[in-house]
Amino acid sequence: MPGIDIGPLRIHYYGIILMLGALAGAWLASVEARRRGQNTEIVWDGLVWVLIGGIIGARLWHVLTPPVSMGKTFMDYLANPLDMLKVWEGGLGIPGAVVGGGLALYIYCRRRKLNFLLWADIAAPGLALGQAIGRWGNFVNQEVYGKPTTLPWAVRIDPAFRYPGFENIETFHPLFLYESLWNFGLMAVLLWLGRRYESWLKAGDIFLIYLIGYPLGRFLLEFLRLDVSRVGGVNINQLLMVVVALVAAGVLIWRHRQPQEKAAPVKE
Repeated sequence: MPGIDIGPLRIHYYGIILMLGALAGAWLASVEARRRGQNTEIVWDGLVWVLIGGIIGARLWHVLTPPVSMGKTFMDYLANPLDMLKVWEGGLGIPGAVVGGGLALYIYCRRRKLNFLLWADIAAPGLALGQAIGRWGNFVNQEVYGKPTTLPWAVRIDPAFRYPGFENIETFHPLFLYESLWNFGLMAVLLWLGRRYESWLKAGDIFLIYLIGYPLGRFLLEFLRLDVSRVGGVNINQLLMVVVALVAAGVLIWRHRQPQEKAAPVKE
């Protein structure tokens, strides 16, 4: 992975970009918290929890469902458990990051006696922003690209990073770019909905809409992906996205079939 060498220490550009995405997401969450009359310090205090939970979840998801390009299977990780800790060699899965970060946020809210659904709504646009920025780490590493294409915006991949069977092809769909743009758009939609329909939305709705929007985009982009994670011959990421989006949509519809009560002020 490309990076900066400081003595014996190598700082990867991928890690720097991920951290910038996390900070940008936290900043946007603090803006949302202030708009809703909440204490912005809660965002920065909780960021450490969410980052730790997100990294653990992302790594576990990768270990359970490694893509073909890694040259390892789950059984390989079981045979060499220490390899599970080698995050610097690559291997983080966004679905696991969302689950791990969400669980960490829930635990943090429980400890601080905060309304989890409220803070999940506050975090959702920032989460989309962080993902949009973080995907550019894949550009630096020349990964997360799609099927071959000659479109004007195709990304050129060096021979060393081309997948088996595509060694003689130079340009591919920039999936990282597509997903980044999708997430920027999702962020804008979530912010707009949170303001335009504030009186209609219930606590947790914005997060549910994120759980519909992101999986929908990821599901569609998986059709272009070459480096697929398969479990039992099934694209596990694509299957998970379908399940999450359908469940989130079902919950959102069900919640709004109930009588709408006058919203009471939400306590921190």
